[in-house]
Amino acid sequence: MTEPKASNLNVPNALTTLRILMVPLFGWALLQEGGDSVTWRWIACGIFVAAMITDKIDGDIARKYNLVTDFGKIADPIADKAITGMAFIGLSIVGDIWWWVTIVVLLREWSVTLLRLSVLKDVVIPAAQSGKIKTVLQSVALTILLAPLPHGDAHGGAFDALGAVGTGLFYVGQVALAAAVAMTLWSGYEFFREVAKQRRNVSA
Repeated sequence: MTEPKASNLNVPNALTTLRILMVPLFGWALLQEGGDSVTWRWIACGIFVAAMITDKIDGDIARKYNLVTDFGKIADPIADKAITGMAFIGLSIVGDIWWWVTIVVLLREWSVTLLRLSVLKDVVIPAAQSGKIKTVLQSVALTILLAPLPHGDAHGGAFDALGAVGTGLFYVGQVALAAAVAMTLWSGYEFFREVAKQRRNVSA
């Protein structure tokens, strides 16, 4: 006897939809005053962190209570790529991430997402460990770079300490970004390799 199909009207899908709705608000907050508003940068950073948390929560709930739906399979990766893509694009617009990095990452992310959705009914591509590491590195790097931490030009008393901490975190963010780009490319290679392998098996 097969289990009844989960309804699309559930908490995980509601959280996924909320993440999609967050994207324009997040982008608007990030680009306020050309990205120079400390208040709006913190708000943008908070929205991004909230989106990452809801991504984890909705996935856990869907798996625990068997609420995985066709809508969720399609909308969840789109929501993830939309919020991270907006972060990369916004940070490139305000000059905090080189454009070539954003272009390379987005080409990989969306090509993998579209291919995954296109082969969803034919083959099952399990989430690889490299993809999970990539997601964590991207989240850490983007969160740090979104935060308006003082670095480089803070002077005087406590501001020297704040500037030192901000500078340290800024470089941590840069290292995390470099690692994220490398892992993004590697996990993309692994994904395309696995798709080719699965298709060969199906044909055989």
